[in-house]
Amino acid sequence: MPVPTSKVLFRNVSILDSTGADPYPGDVLVENNRIASVGTVDPDAAAGARVIEGRGRTLMSGLCDAHTHFSWNNSADLDGLGTMPVEEHLLFCLESARTYIDSGYTMCLGAASAKERLDVVCRDAINAGRFPGPRYLANGPEIAVTGGALIPSITKFADGPEGMRKAVRELVGIGVDQIKLSMTGEEITGTLRAEDTYFSDEETAAAVAEAHRRGKRVCAHARSAESVKMCVRNKVDIIYHASFTDAEGMDMLEANKDWVFVAPGLNWLVATLYEAESFGFPQEAAEAVGYKKELEVAIEGLREMHRRGIRVLPGGDYGFAWTPHGTYARDLQHFVELLGFTPMEAIISATAWGGEIMLQPDELGKVQPGYLADLLLVDGDPLADITILQDHDRLNYIMKDGTFHKEPSTDTAPSPDPANMPATATERLVQQRA
Repeated sequence: MPVPTSKVLFRNVSILDSTGADPYPGDVLVENNRIASVGTVDPDAAAGARVIEGRGRTLMSGLCDAHTHFSWNNSADLDGLGTMPVEEHLLFCLESARTYIDSGYTMCLGAASAKERLDVVCRDAINAGRFPGPRYLANGPEIAVTGGALIPSITKFADGPEGMRKAVRELVGIGVDQIKLSMTGEEITGTLRAEDTYFSDEETAAAVAEAHRRGKRVCAHARSAESVKMCVRNKVDIIYHASFTDAEGMDMLEANKDWVFVAPGLNWLVATLYEAESFGFPQEAAEAVGYKKELEVAIEGLREMHRRGIRVLPGGDYGFAWTPHGTYARDLQHFVELLGFTPMEAIISATAWGGEIMLQPDELGKVQPGYLADLLLVDGDPLADITILQDHDRLNYIMKDGTFHKEPSTDTAPSPDPANMPATATERLVQQRA
């Protein structure tokens, strides 16, 4: 396992700490795998540290994708997810994990794997330091009722309350961190509509009760209005999509916003509608089956969720041919341009709220003393241009757990004129002591 550098000092950076405060100039000291000091760093504490000259670049938390599929293999052949041999599929998953951290994502929540143990094996390999990747919470194949599978070859089937309990137990037995229910249709299937709900309340309640009894959370593919309400009634922890949430469902989400998360997977809708033509699904076909309607309704509903303070997080369904791995930060742009988030709000949703959905709110997602050192040094200001985070070349340094995953062999970031640079808090402290 990589050994963290004992001390790293990021000097003269613009600190975007994900508390909601405006960025401010200062220094950040990392000791071992945690952030020791932010803003002003005692020179004695920084003695012996490796120094990274920030030159005013933005230092921020690593990002979170709240709806991750390592095993989605960048293909337009959805059935191919099931037929791909497991050996090649595992290699692809490990490559996906590396792509995530290459893209600045240090936290990922698994939202279903195409084969039973792919997510679990990847998580364990990352945790053991055998392969690079983000902090990961693993899932298994999504559970669907008979006749309700989006892609049958990658689905675990269960019917009735007892069938749900059995399926959950089996997945818990292979070591997953959460359970995925596939409750509604998806228009691209041609047969299963997004507004149709295939689970019953009894089935949902049984699956959630069994998962929670065993200390696991539940997430759900839930596009229809009824499925969203079913999720909230039965304490499904993470709701994916929620496109057709109605007024009653919106009130229920707001009343339970202290525990529920929504991760809409917005880029899937945008790309499926406008960018899938070269892969055999032209815009006319996407509109004909309802994707334009769904995108319009989803945007309106998600804007209302944001207004009401419901936690809406970016990420979702990357890994299809028209939503390829490595393009994850497009969701942040959609949050700003389509949902009315400010750039600061979009970044908080992908960092501080990422720490919350990863169950480590006091350790992940902020640049604060005591937090784990998962950090990005970004060439530019993402608050001025959120699309900077899509440019991997602008992610100059990527640190996870106090260890650099990415660092340039030669740091060519421009150096501002020192005469025009304000002294950092640490430099002022040294001057005062002198």
